[in-house]
Amino acid sequence: MLVKKYGNRRLYDTEASRYVTLEELAEKVRAGSDCRVIDAKTNEDLTQSTLTQIILESRGAGRLLPIPLLIQLIRLGDDALADFMGRYVSWALEMYLQTKQVAFGPFSLSNMVNPFARMMGMGGGFHPEPPPPAPQQSVASEMADLRRELEALKKQSAPKRRKR
Repeated sequence: MLVKKYGNRRLYDTEASRYVTLEELAEKVRAGSDCRVIDAKTNEDLTQSTLTQIILESRGAGRLLPIPLLIQLIRLGDDALADFMGRYVSWALEMYLQTKQVAFGPFSLSNMVNPFARMMGMGGGFHPEPPPPAPQQSVASEMADLRRELEALKKQSAPKRRKR
C-alpha cells in the first residue's frame, strides 16, 4: 500500500484513492497490510517515522519507552546508538515472542489473547505452534547423559600438564 504524505500532514492512500487518518493507516497495518509512506513533493521515504508515530500515539503505547530512556536517546543521538537500539529491540521482541510461545504453546486456548497482540491492537487470539514433544527419556538416562557432558567439559577445561 502506497501512502503519500502532504505538507499539511494529510495522508493519501493511493490504492483506495482517498485521504486516511493515521488511525485508519494503523488499522490497515494491524490487519496485515504492508505500507510505504512517501513525501508527496520530494518522494522521501517517511515510512519509518510514520510507523514510529503510530506506535507512540496509539493507545498508551508510549509507555513502552519511559521518559528517562527517551531523554538519554536524544542526548546520545548517534548512528551507532541507533544501530544498537534497532538490533536490541528486535532481539528483545523476538525473545519475548519465543518465551510466550514456549509458555503458552501447549495450553493455547482458542479464546486466549496474547497481551502483546492486544497492546498492538491486533485483537484475536495468538496461537503459536506447540513445540515438538521432547523425546521420552528416563530420569536415570538423562542424568547419565548430563554426567558424560560434564566430564567432557572438565577434560576440555583442565590445564594440560607438560611431560618432563
